[in-house]
Amino acid sequence: MTELTIAAAAAPFGRDLEACFATIARLLDDARAAGAGLVVLPEAALGGYVESLHDDDVEPPPALDPDGPELRRLIRLAGDTVVCVGFFEAGEDGARHNVAACVSGDGLHGLHRKVHMPLREGRLTTPGSSIAAFDTPVGRIGMLICYDKAFPEAARTLALDGAQVIATLSAWPSSKTAAAERLTDDRQWRRSELWDRSRAAENSLVVASANQTGTFGSLRFLGGARIVEPGGDVAAVTGPEGGLAVASFDLDAALERARRALSPIRDLRPDAYATPAPLLADPAVA
Repeated sequence: MTELTIAAAAAPFGRDLEACFATIARLLDDARAAGAGLVVLPEAALGGYVESLHDDDVEPPPALDPDGPELRRLIRLAGDTVVCVGFFEAGEDGARHNVAACVSGDGLHGLHRKVHMPLREGRLTTPGSSIAAFDTPVGRIGMLICYDKAFPEAARTLALDGAQVIATLSAWPSSKTAAAERLTDDRQWRRSELWDRSRAAENSLVVASANQTGTFGSLRFLGGARIVEPGGDVAAVTGPEGGLAVASFDLDAALERARRALSPIRDLRPDAYATPAPLLADPAVA
């Protein structure tokens, strides 16, 4: 039996990269003190998220190079710990991607470009076009960024590619049109938790969900990092104020146990399913 302790972080991140690294270093120290071998940080933890999902006059976040000094610095900080972190990437031909990178002291293990664009994020970033799992020193992992986790097809793709853990990195804000006074009462809190738990239960795997806290521009982030076990139950969660959600698993045993009886990932009937297609021919039509 090989036990893996996973930590998912809820913390604030902005444009000041030195402040971002100071927060990351503190979180890694706390996670290692708890025995964590895998740490999931929020979306855009290096350089901050967008300041608005609605307004036109918004400066995009800084675009970093996955081969650049920022990721090399994180690799040194990671050491023996596997770390998932979000940032914006300078792509080819002027493209800018919202990405998640998974690193350890051994280097870069995987990179995921956010596929699904919420509201008007797409005016600042170019969607990715692929979803795949990858091997790390602590097991096979898949990554999704924020709105990606709302799509069952995305998590199912990772599960069928052998992922034992799905790391979801978010900068998930509270509702703009029906904000609740308490973030835990906000409908977006309920949605975020629902999708974390659903993705774990329907694929019989572990979901480690990180999120930003505090405010940035016009956005008020929910916090609420959580670890969800393969049956869909929450094993650990933080409040809106942030911190680390920490839980331990024997991944092979946990997944085998979850898939032994009723398991939607084991009992799939792909011959009976329709090919996924948008309900709207033109996604710009609402």
